[in-house]
Amino acid sequence: MDVPLWFALLAVGYLGVKLVRPPWWLICVLLLGGYLLADSLFAPVIDTAVK
Repeated sequence: MDVPLWFALLAVGYLGVKLVRPPWWLICVLLLGGYLLADSLFAPVIDTAVK
């Protein structure tokens, strides 16, 4: 069974918000921080660390 990555992330994110109930500002900060970090000088370092 092949599940697309976007669907798996969406499902995990939805369940995390429903079960853990983090504040919305924290979700926005994490999403914005991840977006900005992906376009920074640290992106290659993070990419090699993840792989």
